[in-house]
Amino acid sequence: MNEIILNVVPRLVWAGKTESEHDEYSSWCKTLTMLTLLFFLSAFTAFSQNQGKPVLTKLPFAFSGEGRTPMENTPFECGNLLLIVANYRPGGAEAKGKDAYLYIDDLQNGMEVARFGEGHSFVSAFVNGNELNVFALEFTDFGRVMNSTGIDRLVSTDLKNWKTEKVILPEDGEHLFNSSVCRDDKGYVMAYESDKPVQFCFKFARSNDLSKWEKVDGLAFTGEKREYSACPVIRYFAPYYYVIYLHSKVQGHNGWISYMARSKDLETWELSPFNPVLEAGAGEGKNNSDVDILEYQGKTYLYYATGDQETWGTIRTAQFNGTERVFFESYFPKDTTFVQVSAKQ
Repeated sequence: MNEIILNVVPRLVWAGKTESEHDEYSSWCKTLTMLTLLFFLSAFTAFSQNQGKPVLTKLPFAFSGEGRTPMENTPFECGNLLLIVANYRPGGAEAKGKDAYLYIDDLQNGMEVARFGEGHSFVSAFVNGNELNVFALEFTDFGRVMNSTGIDRLVSTDLKNWKTEKVILPEDGEHLFNSSVCRDDKGYVMAYESDKPVQFCFKFARSNDLSKWEKVDGLAFTGEKREYSACPVIRYFAPYYYVIYLHSKVQGHNGWISYMARSKDLETWELSPFNPVLEAGAGEGKNNSDVDILEYQGKTYLYYATGDQETWGTIRTAQFNGTERVFFESYFPKDTTFVQVSAKQ
């Protein structure tokens, strides 16, 4: 086809032209043809990508578990540093708060830069200016015996001195677990995990200052069929809230898998037609859970836990080639009807 275009088109206008004009026009036609072909190729590629499931590439490494118990974590930028906060919780089903703590590692050199929060676990973090806000569950016993007073906020401006305050208390015999915080148009929103009314589900709270939180009454996300919906991470890109959460086992899939949903009001949610977002592959056991997210240099990174939910696990990373907003929006293609679920109780 190229040869036909390049040979026939110039001949239509060559009559009466000098040899130099012929050469100049022929070169112009070749350039125009190549640009046209590149345009259609780019348009076709974009169309194809927009029609299919977004591409997440699992990067070929895992965090070492040596001297660690990698699971819950939040990667984040703080000033010119690229860091990750995680928790050390030895003991499995017999874990004791006196043995547990939180730590921050430098993602660029692998060094530990802070150790704090004894007796805390299920960590997440939110950066607000020069202030690092860490949210974590305080506990004395965790596993077969559960003793906890709720979710704490640990805040610092230098990663050395920490102020701790209680922000979410359990109610009616419930137990709390993971939490995640984002900013929206009204202030701040927290999604926090509970074992009531469904083991597991997540609820919501709002704050104007990250210190005082008000629970959103009457809402608990329990999935499509009042099912296991755990360890949420929440983000807001107007007009939608997005969550990635852990879904229970589904026939035809490998173990615990991560789902995505979105909502304009925290009550009515739409499920992505591309669920699951993450599913355990070779070497990852039967679990892809506890997702948290970092946007860095125009790309989006999902940090997630692998393992078997009992005896072993580690943290791995998946990459999306685009911003966080584009990542979430790409999981909800236009002109699509979505399965809707209600968080109203």
